[in-house]
Amino acid sequence: MASRVRRNDSLPPRELLDQQSDWLAPARTRLLRRIQIAHCRNVLDLGCGRQAVTPELARRSSGTVVAADIDPQVFAARSEVSPTFQTVCCDAARLPFRPGSFDLVFCQFTLLWFDAERAIREIHRVLKPGGSLVALEPDYGGLIEYPDEIITAHLWHASLRRAGADPRIGRRLPGMLAEGGFEVRVDLLDRLTPPSAIRFDFLRGLPLTDAEAEDLDAVVAADGNCDDAERVVHLPVFLVTATANERLTISGRLPFN
Repeated sequence: MASRVRRNDSLPPRELLDQQSDWLAPARTRLLRRIQIAHCRNVLDLGCGRQAVTPELARRSSGTVVAADIDPQVFAARSEVSPTFQTVCCDAARLPFRPGSFDLVFCQFTLLWFDAERAIREIHRVLKPGGSLVALEPDYGGLIEYPDEIITAHLWHASLRRAGADPRIGRRLPGMLAEGGFEVRVDLLDRLTPPSAIRFDFLRGLPLTDAEAEDLDAVVAADGNCDDAERVVHLPVFLVTATANERLTISGRLPFN
């Protein structure tokens, strides 16, 4: 008899997403500098969630930022109001923007939740010729954990797939982007950081079976008994900057159909 699945369809709490964003901040800064965000007039934060990065994009760009997500509830608790920060509820597979509307599309831990091939086609469509996609996406297929008592890779794979996500989106993304009309550059996180217990909080927010939840409890207990110098946890994150190939676009103002 199959174990019952514990479901949690809500987004992680804002404080967890803020910690994740802080962890990725140095890599994100390098990518945004590379594509010269200061010169970007129109920016799309696609799959913005609780908008942990949107205010940063608004500060660093030189025009209007649109925060887009399919879940209308993510905008209900928004506290920050800015004249350069708009919000739109939409599906990444059917973006309600004119062709060539944006200089930059930004995604962070979001493409794994989309139909990535359809989203990439839409991203290419709404970017201006020579516009950039910046994406920071994980690959749980390459998750490194040591010692064996703290391994959670099987839990991530099963629960992410059960939730409708692609746990190996990182390795698939360069090829999909190249086929979708982008010139692609990929870097990886370049340093090992001490593992944080917030990884367990994110994992508990995914649909685990009862058996998987018990496995996770055992891992958390073992993790607490590990020597800090012995413990290694590294999640590969693909750091992508991709340029939309030149093509004719329909000119128009920002940016809605």
